[in-house]
Amino acid sequence: MTFISDSLNRIKPSATMVITAKAAQLKREGKKVIGLSAGEPDFDTPDHIKVAAIDAIHKGYTKYTNVEGIPELRQAIIDKFKKDNGLSYSINDVIVGTGGKQILFNALVSSINKDDEVIIPAPYWVSYPDMTLLAGGKPVIVTCSQETDFKLTAKELEKVVTKKSKWLILNSPSNPTGSCYSRKELEEIADVVRKHKNLYVMTDDIYEYIIYDNFEFFTFAQVAPDLKDRVLTVNGVSKSHCMTGWRIGYAVGPEILIKAMIKIQGQSTSNASSISQYAALAGISGSNDFLKPCLKAFDERRRFVVSKLNNIQGISCLLPKGAFYAYPNVSGLVGKKTNEGIILKNDKDIVEWLLETAEVAAVPGVAFGLEPFFRISYATSLDLLKEAMNRIEKAVLSLS
Repeated sequence: MTFISDSLNRIKPSATMVITAKAAQLKREGKKVIGLSAGEPDFDTPDHIKVAAIDAIHKGYTKYTNVEGIPELRQAIIDKFKKDNGLSYSINDVIVGTGGKQILFNALVSSINKDDEVIIPAPYWVSYPDMTLLAGGKPVIVTCSQETDFKLTAKELEKVVTKKSKWLILNSPSNPTGSCYSRKELEEIADVVRKHKNLYVMTDDIYEYIIYDNFEFFTFAQVAPDLKDRVLTVNGVSKSHCMTGWRIGYAVGPEILIKAMIKIQGQSTSNASSISQYAALAGISGSNDFLKPCLKAFDERRRFVVSKLNNIQGISCLLPKGAFYAYPNVSGLVGKKTNEGIILKNDKDIVEWLLETAEVAAVPGVAFGLEPFFRISYATSLDLLKEAMNRIEKAVLSLS
């Protein structure tokens, strides 16, 4: 008998967390590492949200709340979906949790039976497959190529759906690629979902408000309202409201699933922080005008980083339509030799070499299920991005 559970031994540590921690350790050792591995806006939480949190403390809103969240926040979430997405929900269709990550985990744990299949398009956010494994399910990875802008097509979905398929996970805008599904693409996927009554859709919309070039965002239930009872829509305030540390995520979906998720949460973390909930209430119910300068800065950085990457021999990169990541193809660097005579065999080797040589932290594509790529976040200052791109270019020029 081993002390650690078998289910835990089936999963890996979060690659983004591991690399971010390693970069932080190198900084503490005096290395001038530029960290481009964390998916965290570099802007501060807006003042009106911080004021709401301080006000909540002064008013004594520091006790336990309902497991599923305070009614005022859940109502604000309902209002958000009506205003932004044209979708109607009741108070029993809403849950608030400790970040979008907990919401996703609760949903999978409360709905998956042994060997249920979860269809996950790759590249994917690093935690989807491991959460599925922890829940006792089977991740079914569908590789989505650069030619389709890393997006799942209806044709490819149809090929992998079986009687054991429980969930399809969609993430738009995508982490790690920044790709966004159009209304037409979602409608085509919905046509496949309609044919398979056992298949549910979990859509991760955490980057909903971070989009560029006048792209029109649609969430899955919005384009397929007849399927709303088979859709869980996950969102949160971490990215859009610069509140990563406040840990507030939420979801809307069928009441039977929300009740099950509340049961899981009630036996694990209970409610999300009461103070964070009141802060999120101010964020969700307030104006989004603060986002305009953030998006302008992200857009400038996006264009700079992609242009610079495309001018480095051996690297090519698509222009992302949303989020704040670039996902360059580094196939032209595989097989190259470093000054120390080491052959770079894959994107993991390339990322480790860049950290050691250029002191730039990125995340290898293997962590997201598609090689040879790596992910860099441009959620940092333009000055740091310029320095990072110069370091990467200099390092690549040293290869033979």
